[in-house]
Amino acid sequence: MTLPFCNVALPVPLRTTFTYAVPEALKGTVQPGSRVLVPFRKKAMVGVVVEMADGAPQGTKIREIIRVLDFVPALTPKLIQLAHWIAGYYLAPIGEAFRAMLPPVTEVKSQRQILLTEAGREAASSLSGGELSHGLTSRETPFLAKLKEKKGSLLPGPASKLGVDAASLQRLQRLGLVEIRETVQGRSRRTQRVIAWKGGTAATAKSSEEKSEEKDNAETQSAQRKRREEKIRELLETERGPLPLPKLLKLAQVTRAVIDRMLRDGLLESWEEPIDPAEDPFDVGYSPPAHDLNAEQESALKAIRARFELAEFGVQLLHGVTGSGKTEVYLRAAQDALARGKTALVLVPEIALTLWIGRQCRSWFGAHFEGVAVLHSALSDVERAREWWRVRNGQARVVVGTRSAVFAPLENVGLIIVDEEQENSFKQEETPRYHGRDVAIVRAKMEGALALLGSATPSMETYHHAREGKYELLTLASRVAERSLASVEIVDLREDFQQTHKHSPISAALHAGIQECLANGTQALVLINRRGYSWSVLCRSCGASVQCVNCSISMTHHKQRNRLECHYCGSIQQIPKICPKCQSKYVYFFGEGSEHLEERLRKEFPGARIARLDRDTARTKRQYQEMLGAFAGGALDVLVGTQMLAKGHDFQRVTLVGVVSADSSLSMPDFRAAERTFQLLTQVAGRAGRGDLKGRVLIQTFYPEHYAIQDAVKQDYNAFFERELHFRRMMAYPPFTALANVIVRDTSLEKAIRWSRQLSEYLSPHDEKGIRILGPATAPLARLKKEHRFQFLLKSPKRSVLTKLLGGAMAYCEAKEIPETAVLVDVDPLNLL
Repeated sequence: MTLPFCNVALPVPLRTTFTYAVPEALKGTVQPGSRVLVPFRKKAMVGVVVEMADGAPQGTKIREIIRVLDFVPALTPKLIQLAHWIAGYYLAPIGEAFRAMLPPVTEVKSQRQILLTEAGREAASSLSGGELSHGLTSRETPFLAKLKEKKGSLLPGPASKLGVDAASLQRLQRLGLVEIRETVQGRSRRTQRVIAWKGGTAATAKSSEEKSEEKDNAETQSAQRKRREEKIRELLETERGPLPLPKLLKLAQVTRAVIDRMLRDGLLESWEEPIDPAEDPFDVGYSPPAHDLNAEQESALKAIRARFELAEFGVQLLHGVTGSGKTEVYLRAAQDALARGKTALVLVPEIALTLWIGRQCRSWFGAHFEGVAVLHSALSDVERAREWWRVRNGQARVVVGTRSAVFAPLENVGLIIVDEEQENSFKQEETPRYHGRDVAIVRAKMEGALALLGSATPSMETYHHAREGKYELLTLASRVAERSLASVEIVDLREDFQQTHKHSPISAALHAGIQECLANGTQALVLINRRGYSWSVLCRSCGASVQCVNCSISMTHHKQRNRLECHYCGSIQQIPKICPKCQSKYVYFFGEGSEHLEERLRKEFPGARIARLDRDTARTKRQYQEMLGAFAGGALDVLVGTQMLAKGHDFQRVTLVGVVSADSSLSMPDFRAAERTFQLLTQVAGRAGRGDLKGRVLIQTFYPEHYAIQDAVKQDYNAFFERELHFRRMMAYPPFTALANVIVRDTSLEKAIRWSRQLSEYLSPHDEKGIRILGPATAPLARLKKEHRFQFLLKSPKRSVLTKLLGGAMAYCEAKEIPETAVLVDVDPLNLL
């Protein structure tokens, strides 16, 4: 008897699928999208069934599938289609593309249920004789009747017990008469009660209570109650947003009885929320929805609704200045999508923002709305699997997450939001090297959904598409509540040195600004985009720097840990007392990092409460949240940090932002250096003056004439865009060309050189034939994690030409037996190092 066959994608660096036979016992359970356990070489691996095969390759021994992991296919047909697109566009092995999509393979208990749908219930009610009008068999008819008798729910079992086999069960599912649901089980989750403001004002709601209390001659108690409730309203609606009950009691300094009474009176609402040990999102700066839209927000929302009415694919760019209320527009757009029976996906650049946005959704859609799932890499495997299957089973209709959440198994998608679409964190730096924003747009096209991109500083490519009419441009040019943008000033460090004759990371202007903040009781943020104490260690005698043993990069000095660290491979060295090259004792620490800046601020402002936020002080998410919570709660006066401070935070009492070494990134060998500098300066400037207090930004630089800094001072995105676009056009860089970065690497220098030359033999004849090929050349990071690296840069005005050439290059490498792992292809790279 001939067994059926299927093609399975496995997470290995090979650009092919593998054919397996489906044993008799598993017939009817193997479907495209199902995860299966299969033998591969000398071990078992989990793969994804891509398609059923008509036959097996000739002359090959076909092995059988060991086990089917999912009764309900883990991946939907559209996700299978998306994986094929990723594999083709980014030249990634198909198995690696599927691996990025799948839930964690973890030993968790799961329970399957067979549920009777409404259509199945109607069909079971119309039983006549042994058959139904649906054309069901004599076995399927009594099974539906049995399912109805069991209140519409049964646990799967052997065919002899159920009365139907797996194939019949699958047929009933395809007909929409039953639903097969898989629920991940584990330890019961600890939950916390979250309180949110429901509506109205505390003063209005108390009028009837005050009258009743006046009858009891208790005006004093009524006034105290009013003050307590007003404080709670300010916390929940203006300062913090929804809070866990213990935190609310502590901040408001009230008893639980007060909260219970306000819940009964309808002033508050509450819900249970799982406690994730990796996250503690309630203590960060909160930007509450305005609820009353201004004219620009109304116009943007009207355009989004018009796109919904068309019920077809489209891309819109919501270009709004910092503090313009983009989140409010997102929430209302998601609400409209849900009202139309669709689902919504919200992508954010940072893990810290996921649960905060998730809580915003719960507060917005109602306390009893359970359809919000949060997906990101900091969740435990069990928690991720549980959330993933909630989405797959249709129990969650809104998904909030980071880059990988673009693969959430939502069906009937109507809206995909990408917040801060320009962020580098949306680009995956390992295979498959996809960009979350671009994948989101392609998925929206496959789903016939709307892709809504949002940013105060859109990427050059995105804004160019909007200007060319490929995307629809929606603009929010002013902040909510008519708040003004912070004033931005340049501090020329050349002039500062002439006046003070001191070399310090804190200029006289920044020192005076911080002193003013401390005197007024407001807060300051100071950004320096380098962590550690010093950038490098130099010898004053011979000029040599201490290099990493694995990478061609200088080691960074970390004073508190008393060691040197490589920020690329993580290697550690002791601080040398003499130069390793010439044995001179004149060892010099060069450049300032965030640790050095914190130390200087503590010396200059000994009475101030100062803290530092970077990857050294916030190694866990809890440390990160506690630090931001302390700053938001007023427990700190000055917060020093890296670019972690620039994204998405809303601190109401920050009136000063200082940027140290604003021009440091301009010296990087990367054509995006100016764009990144402008984006960082504009984003960090947006942290000041977000409340009722006016904000001020000081940008320290040795290069004040650069257009990226000049336009950031004016916060004029359009002026920067025009200047940068001219540079990109002249140099043939994106958005005018498609770009690919190809790295050939190996721990053996000889092999890396030989393979680079072989690849060059294939690529060189195509140069100037619709494509420009630069290289091979030593990569800017010539050695990384013990591997020697050589670089090709490919540019073409036609993406199809680039894709065809890269595909041919990969086939050539395979023919020349160059290992798959030795050639790294990055399509649309964000990092050329």
